[in-house]
Amino acid sequence: MKRKLYILLLFLGFIIIEGCTDLEEEILDETSSTGLTDKQVADGIIAPVYAPMFDLLLHTTYFTLQEISTDEAILPFRGGKDWGDNGIYVGMHQHTHGATDPNIATTFNTLNRAISRSLTALNSLPEIQDEVKNVYLAEARGMRAFYSMVSLDLFGLIFVKEDPKAISTILRGSEAVEYIKSELLAAEPLLSTTAGPGRLTKAAAWGLLARLYLNSAVYRDRYAANFSFTSDDMDQAILYCDKIINSGQYTLSTDYFAVFGNDNHTNKELIFALDQRFDLPGSHNRLAYFSISGDMFPLANAPSANGTDGPAITPDFYHSWTDAYGATDPADIDPRFYQKNLDPTVGCISADAYKIDRGILRGQQYGLVKVNGAFVKCENGNYKIDKLYNVTRSRADLAVDFKEFVDYSADGRDYDKGYRVEKYEFCKKTTDGRKIGDADISILRLADIYLMRAEAKLRKNNDVSNALIDVNTVRAARTSSNGVAVTPAPPLGDMNLDILFRERGFELYWEMVRRTDMIRFGKYEGTWTEKTDTNPQKRIFPIPQTAIDAASNAPGYLIQNQGY
Repeated sequence: MKRKLYILLLFLGFIIIEGCTDLEEEILDETSSTGLTDKQVADGIIAPVYAPMFDLLLHTTYFTLQEISTDEAILPFRGGKDWGDNGIYVGMHQHTHGATDPNIATTFNTLNRAISRSLTALNSLPEIQDEVKNVYLAEARGMRAFYSMVSLDLFGLIFVKEDPKAISTILRGSEAVEYIKSELLAAEPLLSTTAGPGRLTKAAAWGLLARLYLNSAVYRDRYAANFSFTSDDMDQAILYCDKIINSGQYTLSTDYFAVFGNDNHTNKELIFALDQRFDLPGSHNRLAYFSISGDMFPLANAPSANGTDGPAITPDFYHSWTDAYGATDPADIDPRFYQKNLDPTVGCISADAYKIDRGILRGQQYGLVKVNGAFVKCENGNYKIDKLYNVTRSRADLAVDFKEFVDYSADGRDYDKGYRVEKYEFCKKTTDGRKIGDADISILRLADIYLMRAEAKLRKNNDVSNALIDVNTVRAARTSSNGVAVTPAPPLGDMNLDILFRERGFELYWEMVRRTDMIRFGKYEGTWTEKTDTNPQKRIFPIPQTAIDAASNAPGYLIQNQGY
């Protein structure tokens, strides 16, 4: 019996051919002489469906669009030397980006390549003679819906077809919402409840449905002055959050930063995440190194693994913490803000014991000191810990002493400006700090489910009491840090949408949901550090000019989004 084995090629996916969007996959015929079992062939078909997640969740793709465009993150032209990139990160933050932005184009193409691979799997898996086929078909269908939902959120449109040789139909607004909903509902009954890390499960589908219902008012009427959140949508969001919470499969982690640690593959708070075990092709450490200083070296056995002086949090976002807690330092009252791992007074430390701090990093930083390419050691053979200076930036006079102030001025963009974020743990197995990661990247986790349910309750009938219970449940859960008991954030006494928005920032910062949240809460046209644009048309990104040009001989097929 012949079977088709779909071989993964680097250039798979989204190719616009002869002027129209045509999702094509190269197919090579193989016979059973390959020696592969049907299960192995099925594994080879479903794997490429998940593979684009590594590219999607890079620091320069989805993270940039979802975080640097918001009040949470700012990436200046560091020292006038680093991260200039023709102004694309400045434009992203100030909402002056355009259709030639390469990060937008990469994200757009990655999503459509992912949809292409999902379609290939849906067309090839029916030939497999193994019982795993039906689960994999559901996963491929659910993943296509996930990628489509991200595309709808970012670009306001999705490409839909069932025949790989056909021309895609473009859906927007309500039609796109209904399509994604129908696909998730069709996939959900056949999805597994116990698939391993990184796989789409029944609970992940419930979480995506809850997120879809919560954002449907935005997706249906993107430029509305006020979004119409219907009771039916909020009821459905609550229903699917209830399913996850009541399933008993997931629990809130007592240690907040363990959710983002190198050993988080079995963390019971994660519902859907990118499987980042270090030996998987494509795993990366970019969310760990992106923000920290180039003179911060997190690994004693890897002198080339350092930070890149990337984005900082804005003073505006920092003030949301200090305004909430008044005279009390956020680090002293909320375990989600900061985790102290390194005691600078020890002087010398073993390689195994060395670990940098996590969370929002402020002030003078300490760590390994590198001289002539090697870390300085103490007489006992341990590593010296000392104050850090910007030596790698040829600024040995400038301490790695993070200041709150950061902007696009010459002073505000220097290497010491802006508090930094080290939320995901730096991979201990990487040598260069870049290409290998070991912490799964969260897409859906239980805390978000509680917060979505609280929001839906507020939007439905201003159910303050039950919304407050959900939010305080999340706050009360964080009772440990590195195995040591800590006091959780104090319970809140009141709840409204503004407080909930603030709480989502505290819980979910740096997790690539901020832009979506800001739009839904009516905050995206606001003013913050270096951003004054108030144009609601910037709620979605432009279709890349390369895609518009490629479809130019089919007039009216691919229309640019408003305002671009």
